Amino acid sequence: MRNPSFILKAALFATGLSGIVAEYVLATMATYFQGDSTVQWTMVLSIMLFSMGLGSRLSQYFSKNLLVYFIIAELLLSILVGWSALLVYTGTAYLEWGGALIYGLSIAIGMLIGLEIPLVTRINSLYQDLRYNISAVMENDYYGSLLGGVFFAFIGLPILGLTYTPFLLAGINFIVALAVGWQWQHHVQGGWRKSLIGGTVLTLVVLVAGVALAQPIIIFGEQARYTDKVVYEQQSRYQKIVLTQFKDDYWLYLNGNLQFATADEYLYHEPLVHPLMLMVPHAQKVLVLGGGDGCAVRELLKYPQIDSITLVDLDPAVTQLAQNYEPLLKVNQQSLLSPKVQVMHTDAFYFLDTRAGYYDAIIIDLPDPKGIDLNRLYSKEFYTLVRKHLRPRGAMVTQAGSPYFASRAFWCIEKTMRSAGMNTLPMHNQVITMGQWGWIMGMAPPAPATRELKSILHRQPLPKQVPLRWLTQEALQGLTAFGKPMADTTQTKVNTIQDPVLYKYYLNGNWDWY
Repeated sequence: MRNPSFILKAALFATGLSGIVAEYVLATMATYFQGDSTVQWTMVLSIMLFSMGLGSRLSQYFSKNLLVYFIIAELLLSILVGWSALLVYTGTAYLEWGGALIYGLSIAIGMLIGLEIPLVTRINSLYQDLRYNISAVMENDYYGSLLGGVFFAFIGLPILGLTYTPFLLAGINFIVALAVGWQWQHHVQGGWRKSLIGGTVLTLVVLVAGVALAQPIIIFGEQARYTDKVVYEQQSRYQKIVLTQFKDDYWLYLNGNLQFATADEYLYHEPLVHPLMLMVPHAQKVLVLGGGDGCAVRELLKYPQIDSITLVDLDPAVTQLAQNYEPLLKVNQQSLLSPKVQVMHTDAFYFLDTRAGYYDAIIIDLPDPKGIDLNRLYSKEFYTLVRKHLRPRGAMVTQAGSPYFASRAFWCIEKTMRSAGMNTLPMHNQVITMGQWGWIMGMAPPAPATRELKSILHRQPLPKQVPLRWLTQEALQGLTAFGKPMADTTQTKVNTIQDPVLYKYYLNGNWDWY
């Protein structure tokens, strides 16, 4: 009598693993397509847990053929989980609000997961007393959830990606259905037997077709989101990386957000780097946080007095692309392969908090603060760490989004830098493919105040030995010329880790103008 009970508990362990990973897959995709990781992870997991409760309640209406209904639930889970990523990638390209599809799948999968545990508990009651039955069933389900979390973090997402991880989970549910069906095959009679065999064969065909067609479907879904041809796509551990091409130009997108276009990236990277270098012409040691595409480093390498550049980027997939993909090598001029450059893959906040060392200049070229995870890299605490790593007379600059499309967010960053003990100099420029974009330079006292910093910058001659595509002495004057803010910033708060206001300002910006 132990063998049937063992199979049931092993089935719960496997489905616990599959279920938790299915939740993580949908939450990750929700972040990719809907933005704001905190909201999306909270919503997806909450919806799935609620739906599991609905599934548990639904189980009370099954009084006969419990094994049959359990096998049916597993087969349905195999199809829904396996195809979840493909459905989301394709469907969200055509739906006005992709959240409807993602949350709908969360409800359906959650209800089927919630149906499993009560059914197995009732079946296992034939082999174990109540107190042992309940504890054994829940124990194995929870143990499976732990292994599922470890699997998703270290194998599923970074190695298999969101394309094939769901099909591995589907395979687990499918094997559970086969094992349970085989163990109790003599208890399934008549029409149910034929239906389950047919359903099993159909499920296998659907899963095999999904695996075979996964890449074409993903490319089709990605292509529907972009005007230009998708020539490269990769789901790394941290983000979705997509490159598109039109004629001889390329566009780099991270999680669907444009990072730069080769046609005009110099309109972004020259204002990011060269005004800073004019303020610290003595710079020999430079730190770049973010900037894994290598374009900012390309501009820095134009200064022969710089001895070393440390680039810290979280995602090795981005820097490897910049070091190996021919179109990016052409635009960054193989900058990340220079012997002067050291590339490190870690979190920027962690790097500053745990590493010793001082720099003449620090360039912060990170993605926009669209969620709570990136918000801390624009916080008072973060800028305080940056200031501590600057040498005397050193300077830093950060990309700060658009002063027009997200005005409150831009001036929040400026105010936050001042709260961290730096005098600031806001700058902006028109980047054709991105609109008006802004940067904020910071220098620790005894650096001059903003008005004096502006005057000093305007008096600095651009070095003749540094080749520039756009920036001129006249254009340098225009970088610091601002009209009135596009939004009321009088009540703008300082962004801190404890009070993360910046990402809310950013998400509430007037991006629909663009």
